Amino acid sequence: MSSAAEQETVAEQGAAGQRGPVAAVNGVQRRAPGMPAWPGAPTPLGARFRVGPDGVAGTNFALWAGGAEAVDLCLFDDEGVESRHRLTELTHEIWHGFLPGVMPGQRYGYRVHGRWDPWTGGRWNPAKLLLDPYARAVDGDYGPFGMSPEVYGHVRDWPQQQVADTVRDERDSAPYVPKGVVVHDEAPDDEWMDDRRPKTPWADSVIYELHVRGFTRTHPDIPEELRGTYAGLAHPAAIEHLTRLGVTAVELLPVHQFAHEDHLLRRGLKNYWGYNSIGYFAPHAGYAASGTRGQQVGEFKAMVRALHAAGIEVVLDVVYNHTAEAGELGPMLSLKGIDNRGYYRLQSDARRYADYTGCGNTLHVVQPHVLRLITDSLRYWVTEMGVDGFRFDLAAALARSMHDVDMLSPFLAVIAQDPVLRRVKLIAEPWDVGTGGYQVGAFPPLWTEWNDRYRNAVRDFWRHALPDVREMGYRLSGSSDLYAWGGRRPYASVNFITAHDGFTLRDLVSYERKHNEANGEGNRDGSNDNRSWNCGAEGETDDERVRALRRRQLRNLLTTLLLSTGVPMLVAGDELGRTQGGNNNAYCQDNEISWLDWGLLDDPEWRALFELTARLIKLRHRHPVLRRRAFFSGRAHSADGLRDLAWFTPRGTEMTERDWYAPAATLGMYLSGRDIPGRDERGAPILDDSFLALLHAGERPVSFVLPGPPWAERYEVVVDTSREEQDAAPETAHRAGTAITVPARAVLLLRVSS
Repeated sequence: MSSAAEQETVAEQGAAGQRGPVAAVNGVQRRAPGMPAWPGAPTPLGARFRVGPDGVAGTNFALWAGGAEAVDLCLFDDEGVESRHRLTELTHEIWHGFLPGVMPGQRYGYRVHGRWDPWTGGRWNPAKLLLDPYARAVDGDYGPFGMSPEVYGHVRDWPQQQVADTVRDERDSAPYVPKGVVVHDEAPDDEWMDDRRPKTPWADSVIYELHVRGFTRTHPDIPEELRGTYAGLAHPAAIEHLTRLGVTAVELLPVHQFAHEDHLLRRGLKNYWGYNSIGYFAPHAGYAASGTRGQQVGEFKAMVRALHAAGIEVVLDVVYNHTAEAGELGPMLSLKGIDNRGYYRLQSDARRYADYTGCGNTLHVVQPHVLRLITDSLRYWVTEMGVDGFRFDLAAALARSMHDVDMLSPFLAVIAQDPVLRRVKLIAEPWDVGTGGYQVGAFPPLWTEWNDRYRNAVRDFWRHALPDVREMGYRLSGSSDLYAWGGRRPYASVNFITAHDGFTLRDLVSYERKHNEANGEGNRDGSNDNRSWNCGAEGETDDERVRALRRRQLRNLLTTLLLSTGVPMLVAGDELGRTQGGNNNAYCQDNEISWLDWGLLDDPEWRALFELTARLIKLRHRHPVLRRRAFFSGRAHSADGLRDLAWFTPRGTEMTERDWYAPAATLGMYLSGRDIPGRDERGAPILDDSFLALLHAGERPVSFVLPGPPWAERYEVVVDTSREEQDAAPETAHRAGTAITVPARAVLLLRVSS
């Protein structure tokens, strides 16, 4: 590395070389073309600051733009004045050049020249400044009242709207769009020396889905300037809640740089969830407390290190299926202007986009350069940003080859053999909106999946809407009907009852209809299939009987989730009774509707729910029988006929085929701690307590005969969801063969005792 004085001299020389007459174009001040770029190198892609062997500091720029005729690199000073530098070197469709004196913190973008021919998919327009797909940081945002017409590659307000996307807009977009930032991301050798990845085994994982901004925005013990940021999530007050709860991983809603849709900005709203990516390498600048000229990168890394130090893994929710550029009538921000037909799936009418995502476009993942973009991004977040895994939004769209979903697709094949990516946690949202897009249970063994069949079954059981208990039996025991193939394990199922999309857990027991009026779409948005039950009153009520029933249902749902075989996923705030007022699609609510209300912890009504959740997670961590690494066999493994899993009716008899098909509100599940497959790390057999879980969704109490030998001699009640305070009474013991009363709508967990 050259000295600071040498770098400063080089920077001054570079700045001098960029000077030139200032010209006004479309009312916007810009510089005339700057100094020619040196040849540079075609790899790595993006903007990479370096000091060459001759001691000259600068930045190498490389951009894949397959069908382009020319590429201009555009640099911007602090006043927004632009200098353009033509990249004249072209290697394997990559335009590249090195500019001496360009230092970290420099803002930049590209203008790409080519033929405007929407009928064949060509939408090149050099009037539009484009974000580098490999930008490590992004500075700036769009206007608070909507995207300016200049941001669109076509004339947005053309009188004949049916052909508006075919008329090229010649206005300069540079003043209205964010810019990439050069980042010095060559990490020092000791940057991660003190970091220890938790590497929690899948079977031991408890996932906690949260929003970086919403989780910390109102936390009273986090300094105001840090709330809603990466630094806020790294604060000891935030981490203390996670560790007290006992979760092993946070799954962060999208933190890739994203854009807000124009229709939301015009209504005074924003895309809060962030499923509208435009920069796959850049941490979203809006979540940074330290600055947006590259400081967000260091702040994100510090957050990861802080979570790792607490034993918590970081999983990113990533959106590689589509981008913020939408369809043919969407804005031109990056890929659309670099090579539209190279990056996106187009229909046979190349003016139109193939849309398997419901968001206007779909990335063309079978193209080598698109696949490279995605895998380069994933590896970057693992190796340089320290994350531990990914949840892939609409993963079925990534698994499509030409049109159909293909589990031998290039994307899945590349991930399977990648030495970095195949070692991290990979979670698929196993569906998209296209034909044949529902693929729950179909992803290959390396993957886990969001199991929406678990969600539906548990919701239906507790609102007493299942025709029988067959579905519930499969979901409680690890969904072997979906995942017991190809070497997959029970932890292939990520079990969840709620997610960011839909009702919160409290709203699930408080509303039967969505209430999305605040979204400004006439309550037409959001799902109508909520499988919810309001317990007798719609929304908030002063009726204490209804409120008590709702709290009991919350305890039932959380207990079911944390006793089920598979990987449980909680949503931030569900353990506190967070409500969105019945909004089941709060994607645009960056306000109290979505933010976690930390005042709930001070309310005894909801603090008890937190304590129960933490107690259940601790119970799960303590007992390997609740987090099995192999599916149950249901067969006897000893001479006394004891099986690893058995199902019982209230009569105390094992369920028959007829019982599985009969309408029922009660299910008894016996888990044997004597028959846990595998051995511990020292090679010893894994032994644990045995448990009997009784789930009763009926509106009246039921008498349940406790199974006798060989199952047990005695039982102790360790969880009873009919009780508000779980530790208010000592554990209750019962002799096997006796009948106990299971309260209405309750879960009893009994431990076998001698």
